[in-house]
Amino acid sequence: MGEPGVIVGWQLAVALVALVALAALTSALGGLRTSTASVVAAVRAVVQLAVVATLILAVVRAWWATGLFVLVMFAVATWTSGRRITPARSGLHAGLAILTGAVPVIAIILATGAVPLVGIAVVPIAGIVIGGAMTATSLAGRRALDELHHRRGEYEAALSLGLLPRDATLLLIRPSARDALVPALDQTRTVGLVTLPGAFVGVLLGGGEPLQAGSAQVLVLVGLLAAETLAVLVTVELIARGRIRRGDDHG
Repeated sequence: MGEPGVIVGWQLAVALVALVALAALTSALGGLRTSTASVVAAVRAVVQLAVVATLILAVVRAWWATGLFVLVMFAVATWTSGRRITPARSGLHAGLAILTGAVPVIAIILATGAVPLVGIAVVPIAGIVIGGAMTATSLAGRRALDELHHRRGEYEAALSLGLLPRDATLLLIRPSARDALVPALDQTRTVGLVTLPGAFVGVLLGGGEPLQAGSAQVLVLVGLLAAETLAVLVTVELIARGRIRRGDDHG
């Protein structure tokens, strides 16, 4: 029986090219118009992970480098989520939602000792949690702004009935923004029954025991659920208060 792990060689290259081609071809045949985006995303992922793999050992040896790396992850997540929500500069307020979601979760995980306070453990945990908060913020923000835009008449009717702008906005956008938590909820509910997510598979491929893999995955899933819930709540509140909007010159 061979050693666990992904074989780094021509086999990996062939598999990656075939998978990207499958995604691009399916998009083209289905008229989804994401073929180019899929190829670009895959190439970026290869290049970025190659750079990270080269730098990661140096990064985790010093706390200042680890902290700087986490700050870079947060900055990229803020920019990505902000631009995904709206082209307006107000989208950068998404960073507040991501920060609110990620910081308490990472703090609890490290403070309880569930993950050792060493760079090699902090960086991946921070990346996973920040990434989850980013995705939830993007989904909640986009859906909430779309809902508010398409139901403008209902918003104005609520104002005419005496509701404050914040309350009228929350009345309309909370149900749609809540949908941003569906992926996290479904993944947590069905883990082990439908999917074996990344942390579980990663520990197994790294030679870890199944119990250790399961523990790592539960910690990640519950942490993500908490981070994403906080991020969605703050995103909705930021939109209700007019901090995030479709354009900087109007509400």
